[in-house]
Amino acid sequence: MSVAGTGVGARLIASPEHAAGLSIYRLPARREPAGILMCEPWYFEIKDAKNPFMEGNLNAVDTRLAKAQWEGLKCAFEALGYPVQVLSPQPELEDMVFAANQVLPGLDEQGNRYVVIGEMVHESRRREVPFYTEWFRGQGYKIMRLPGEPAPRFEGQGDAVWHPGRRLLWGGHGFRTEERAYDILAHLLDVPVVKLRLINPRFYHLDTAFCVLDETTALFYPPAFEKQGVELIRRFLPASIEVSDSDAENFACNALVLGRSVVLQRGSESTCGALRERGFEPVEVDTGEFMRSGGSVFCLKMMIY
Repeated sequence: MSVAGTGVGARLIASPEHAAGLSIYRLPARREPAGILMCEPWYFEIKDAKNPFMEGNLNAVDTRLAKAQWEGLKCAFEALGYPVQVLSPQPELEDMVFAANQVLPGLDEQGNRYVVIGEMVHESRRREVPFYTEWFRGQGYKIMRLPGEPAPRFEGQGDAVWHPGRRLLWGGHGFRTEERAYDILAHLLDVPVVKLRLINPRFYHLDTAFCVLDETTALFYPPAFEKQGVELIRRFLPASIEVSDSDAENFACNALVLGRSVVLQRGSESTCGALRERGFEPVEVDTGEFMRSGGSVFCLKMMIY
């Protein structure tokens, strides 16, 4: 399979050698989503430790503060011109507020909307997926699933990140999403995929260590990736900002770029300075209660068309 006019199509790129001859600038354009889906935090709490950040934080959430922080984030998105639609939460699904993981939305070459349904690792999170699926079905999206018995684990926008304005996926794997999911996705969606292996359990989803800002720039934390992944990021995104240990622990990479604004957890001064140097405007918010559970800005939303 190949993308018309490029000869690239379902190419898989896992090392600099695989990247030979690929120019992102020659890939077909992709329209960026202009809306956001969030899920209200009414049932948010920390019942168990699904990642290292949750350890030591069981039952430690300040529910009132979490609700206020969620509302503040929603208002920040809306103030930047991005309308927010809200999905109702469900009892006993305490992590449903982290809206980035359940599906991957996209557009086909004709501009038709679809979602690829996630195959979550943890049972409690797998129960969230039908509610997101039905929301997208009700909005007229085509529903797509990864084939296989069992289908490979795949955690949606948390690990699969679209390149700005291009039909190219950055695919994180190693802790939640299985590498073979991208072999399937590349052919299912007819797009090239740059595969990035995650090696640090504190950065268990791609969105915790990597945020593409524009065609040449990303925020990323090199120690989260194996050597080949770091080389691929530097090759394709040469103006990237390498985030410090302290800023990475402050979830600086779990940011969301909206135009030239970058919404991120407050307190990462060096990252904010580097963003300003490259012409971006940091918009600092507080997601501290959600960071106890291992997520921040990017984890709390789903970009939609």
